[in-house]
Amino acid sequence: MKNVIATEKAPQAIGPYSQAIACNGLLITSGQLGLDPATGDFVPGGVKEQTEQVFKNIKAILDEAGYSMDNIIKTTCFLADMNDFAAMNEVYAKHFSGAFPARSAVAVKTLPKNGLVEIEVICCK
Repeated sequence: MKNVIATEKAPQAIGPYSQAIACNGLLITSGQLGLDPATGDFVPGGVKEQTEQVFKNIKAILDEAGYSMDNIIKTTCFLADMNDFAAMNEVYAKHFSGAFPARSAVAVKTLPKNGLVEIEVICCK
């Protein structure tokens, strides 16, 4: 059975989707942007600051669902500009300990609300 996961500690969905779905030990999040959940605006700064906020948002969703960063098995990172890869990667790396999850990273033409980075995760218990 699938369960919708929702928390006010992460930005609310800006379309017809859920923040995350839990099903049979898996948790799959929707892509998270660098939006401050209190204001709905991007955090000030560039890709590093947005990536930090993305991880705050991901962690809030994981906490709500009873998962942790150690449960992440796959991430997909979307960048508005592949020139930001190194800066995003620097922030990304410090949010994991031990074995890193599998990952894809791609540049896209544009992200919702003209964000600089969006990350989605798949977790397993």
